[in-house]
Amino acid sequence: MTPRTEPAAASADATETAGQGEASAAGFAEYLASPEGPQFLNPDAVRSPGPDVPIRTATADGRHGPVAIRIYGEPAGTDSPALVWLHGGGFVSGSVDTPESDYLARVLASRGTPVLSVDYRLARDGVSFPIPHDDALAGWFWARKNAVSLGLDPELLCLGGAGAGGNLAVGAALYLIDAGKPLPARLLLAYPFLHAELPPPAGGLDQEVMAGLPRHLRFTLEDCIRTAENYVGGPVSMAPSYAMPGYADPAGLPPTALLACEYDDARGSTEQFAAALERAGVPVSYFLAEGAVHGHLNHTAGLPEGQQALDFLAKELAAARRA
Repeated sequence: MTPRTEPAAASADATETAGQGEASAAGFAEYLASPEGPQFLNPDAVRSPGPDVPIRTATADGRHGPVAIRIYGEPAGTDSPALVWLHGGGFVSGSVDTPESDYLARVLASRGTPVLSVDYRLARDGVSFPIPHDDALAGWFWARKNAVSLGLDPELLCLGGAGAGGNLAVGAALYLIDAGKPLPARLLLAYPFLHAELPPPAGGLDQEVMAGLPRHLRFTLEDCIRTAENYVGGPVSMAPSYAMPGYADPAGLPPTALLACEYDDARGSTEQFAAALERAGVPVSYFLAEGAVHGHLNHTAGLPEGQQALDFLAKELAAARRA
């Protein structure tokens, strides 16, 4: 694993918003209060809307009802990879409209990699595991089944997600291994939530910077346990490996690209998963976004600060292309 780094958003923005973050609902409660998705770290920034690409919608037949899929772009050729993407939001917020998801899809599609964004059900109002997990699988199976009609090679389909979406992507891949189904060509994971009890990041965190972050960008042990229990629908001890995949044996997973953020309490989860993948012999690419906070793809959507993270993901997707 060779870490690569990038400069990102200045921590001064975090300090300026710290007061309003403390005044709002804390941690997991704030995600529950904002089903539309995570707040921007710098809401006044002037953002690009993203490239104008062809967009259409489809519906997969899921175990719990229809699952909407938004398809961005057209294949660049018969050897073109594509990405099935699962947005973040702590399992309780976000959608295919979340800037992290929509902007990423537009950028990648403009470079010739179609993105199929899955609008899985959120763990709200009585919904819990396995429903979001099953929706993610429904989206994946639909993509595999319809790849040829979309002009895609099913063997070049990749699977990924951010935060909770990263959890769903790994959980789906573990299921595919157990079920003997075709695996994604690659996993692309941005700051995934894989462990209910977060391991500390290697080298620690700059406590002065972390203290200046808005409360909703901090992850205490209580936040993580509540997030996991809400998704699992009960005590974390009940969680199968598909629900909390950081505790599972990752042997057999496809090559995996991991994007981590420097100022993120959850970075230790990404680091621990990377180490587990390496021990299992799974090829790993790791990118540390310096100066970035959790939700980096969302906070920097439409801003130049996020470009290198997108470049990293695009490069990893290109590596899935047939020789």
